[in-house]
Amino acid sequence: MDRQGQLSSGEAEELQRIRWHREQLLEDIQVCRAPAEPEPLCAQLTLGNATCHLQGIQYLIEHKLLTPDVQDIAQFLYKGEGLSKTAIGTYLGERDPTNLQVLQAFVDCHEFANLNLVQALRQFLWSFRLPGEAQKIDRMMEAFAARYCLCNPGVFQSTDTCYVLSFSIIMLNTGLHNPSVRDRPPFERFVSMNRGINDGSDLPEEQLRSLTLTRSSEPSSCPLGDGPPATGTDLPCRGPLAGGRVKTWKRRWFILTDNCLYYFEFTTDKEPRGIIPLENLSVEKVEDPKKPFCLELYNPSCRGQKIKACKTDGEGKVVEGRHGSYRISASSAEERDQWIEAIRASITRVPFYDLVSARKKKIASRK
Repeated sequence: MDRQGQLSSGEAEELQRIRWHREQLLEDIQVCRAPAEPEPLCAQLTLGNATCHLQGIQYLIEHKLLTPDVQDIAQFLYKGEGLSKTAIGTYLGERDPTNLQVLQAFVDCHEFANLNLVQALRQFLWSFRLPGEAQKIDRMMEAFAARYCLCNPGVFQSTDTCYVLSFSIIMLNTGLHNPSVRDRPPFERFVSMNRGINDGSDLPEEQLRSLTLTRSSEPSSCPLGDGPPATGTDLPCRGPLAGGRVKTWKRRWFILTDNCLYYFEFTTDKEPRGIIPLENLSVEKVEDPKKPFCLELYNPSCRGQKIKACKTDGEGKVVEGRHGSYRISASSAEERDQWIEAIRASITRVPFYDLVSARKKKIASRK
């Protein structure tokens, strides 16, 4: 018997919504059951947007949306229409022979002739996001340096010079354009960073000065994310969190940028109450009897060892932190997980200093 006439207006409306959802579900089921038909390449890009790893590329090849030729794959990634820059970097960073060939072909897609090094870096790092592993970064920047020197013969004595100077420019980004960093590195420090890198001799000072002038007049020219570039070398993450010790929890405003976690007492404060450098740290979610949705920063090599950090005391003096770990509470599980993901990305972002140090030793050994 049809009871719809006996329903109240609210019940009838709810029934109508249920029927509508049922129709949508049936349509989705029909789509899933329907045989796959060839679609334009642009209609399949969502497969590569999230991953673009080996399986994603292989899927496009199997469905004849992309050829297995490394030049075609490189062009597909270089054009990057609808693709995640992070996913592109992940694919290019793999050590599989095919991926290595694609990396070389991808770098060759870039034309660096008559560009100074800052301009070339901007173009290169806009096309993908550097992964976090040192070996992958080393291969990518090695390929970049070789390509730049090929396009601009005579600018540098060797590709090693270009390699080291490229990292120096990227590292300089933090000091020039991050308002949270008070002691901005002067030109003299930049010169000092690059002494002896030109096969044992120094680069002309005017050449270095022109690079820093280009760098300072065009902020955020080395983006590392999927969207518009952020100030500094990291995409900033900010928001209120509660920081705790055994007996007390205090509400603080946190900002994650430049591989450091800054915390402020109030959002209007110009100076942070404390700074936690994230180098060599790990983060994980933990259970706490007093606060929900907690995460903890700690030293994985020796849990409980004092973390290198600093804060201001009651008199405004900067003092060394004394904590073996930092426990922080978010307002929800989702927020906690977002912070953990962002912190992990920052921790593993790019080991620039180690790579530069190793390459400088290589240059020095040739003297």
